[in-house]
Amino acid sequence: MPTVNTPAEDTPAPVAAPGAPAAHPRGQRVVVVGGGPGGYEAALVARRLGAHVTVVERHGVGGAAVLTDVVPSKTLIATAEWLTTAEQGPELGIRSEALVSSETGLEPGVDPAARSSRARRDLVDLKAVNARVLALAEAQSADIRARLEREGVEVLTGRGRLDGPSRVVVEQESGTVTRDADTILLATGATPRTLPTAVPDGERILTWTQLYRLTELPEKLIVVGSGVTGAEFAGAYHALGSDVVLVSSRDRVLPGEDMDAAELLEGVFRSRGMTVMSRSRAASAERTADGVAVTLSDGRVVTGSHVLIAVGGIPSTAGLGLEEAGVRLTEAGHVAVDKVSRTSVRGIYAAGDCTGMLPLASVAAMQGRIAMSHALGDAVAPLRLKQVAANIFTAPEIATVGYSEARLREQGSRYVTTMLPLARNPRAKMLGMRDGFVKLFAHPEAGVVLGGVVVAPRASELVFPITLAVAHRLTVDDVADAFTVYPSLSGSVAEAARVLHGQVR
Repeated sequence: MPTVNTPAEDTPAPVAAPGAPAAHPRGQRVVVVGGGPGGYEAALVARRLGAHVTVVERHGVGGAAVLTDVVPSKTLIATAEWLTTAEQGPELGIRSEALVSSETGLEPGVDPAARSSRARRDLVDLKAVNARVLALAEAQSADIRARLEREGVEVLTGRGRLDGPSRVVVEQESGTVTRDADTILLATGATPRTLPTAVPDGERILTWTQLYRLTELPEKLIVVGSGVTGAEFAGAYHALGSDVVLVSSRDRVLPGEDMDAAELLEGVFRSRGMTVMSRSRAASAERTADGVAVTLSDGRVVTGSHVLIAVGGIPSTAGLGLEEAGVRLTEAGHVAVDKVSRTSVRGIYAAGDCTGMLPLASVAAMQGRIAMSHALGDAVAPLRLKQVAANIFTAPEIATVGYSEARLREQGSRYVTTMLPLARNPRAKMLGMRDGFVKLFAHPEAGVVLGGVVVAPRASELVFPITLAVAHRLTVDDVADAFTVYPSLSGSVAEAARVLHGQVR
């Protein structure tokens, strides 16, 4: 599940006089198939460079990132985060009326986690929550569409497919239209992967795009898959008040992430009352009279009210005429691209989740911008994945940038590292934050910052100084010598750099 932002709103408007920019000297015609972050960012760059641009989008401008993925999920998670923060009130001397009522209104002997869950469930109107989630997504989509149209981009609603290497056929409700192109960008994204033995019905067996149809909070939600998407939704729905069972086929949650971060998050999940079933592979899911039953590969059966299938995505590349046009696909069905987004066919580029690069909106947008700059002769630098900051929107969040510790070990790199618990930070103490840390990796001789991990509330914001250090090859001394506000969470980044100063020769 791709994360993070919708970059179009952060892109500066062109400095040119009002009105459409002048036509490109060569009269370039650009057709973008897919209106997600990779597509609409590419369209804006292409118009700025004077090309005639058409964007073809099947469901709505912004694509899945805006309509069914990043914007909706992070809006839902923000709502859940509010409840998680409110639960810290008693520690700070503030008592919630709902939580007080739960303490006195439940029978003796009820588990404290169950009391807290009941109190949260009583507070949440999921129908209203989801209505707000979808309204914000639609508003963001409308804003992006209006921006494209102001810039002079033609937006066609329909399904686009290639008719050879220089033509796009658009199937609309009113009929079929074609657009010839000098440059084509494929930005068709991905769709949720499902299991043949757990076919989603949109009511009880769900993908992450279907969750927003629910009008009542699931009493017991089984989440199959402990990657980023599974962990984020498991944490969010547990915070909202659902009883959550997270089924993981691996030894721990978030198997592809920093081990220390993943182990900390799993511990937090368990301490809050979530059931985490490690080394448990789901074989099937089916509806029962009043819910669902998930059968594991070892024969055990887990019952609940709903099940979320979060086992990754598949690229949306089938039926688009790609292979007929000569576009090479990988074994997994992704469009094969190089670091400037070129495919195997001259004049055809690709960006985003359909390429199999990091499934992040920020990466898709960068790929799209790079593609248009390259195609239209502007200055361009190849995609540098080591500089990409990624974030998992759990509570606490997990943010990473640069080389991971696992990668450094795999390639035999020499490095020094330090990890500072968030609980030592004075600002964190004031805010009642205990779970989290800042970890840095650096070269043992040059002192250059190689990467970092931040586990904390709002880690997505706190990782930025480490991102700057990685992108500009700053040393730990450069970071340590910069002023930080006292007290501040960012002070832990500087402190970690000061610790590493003593380890660098």
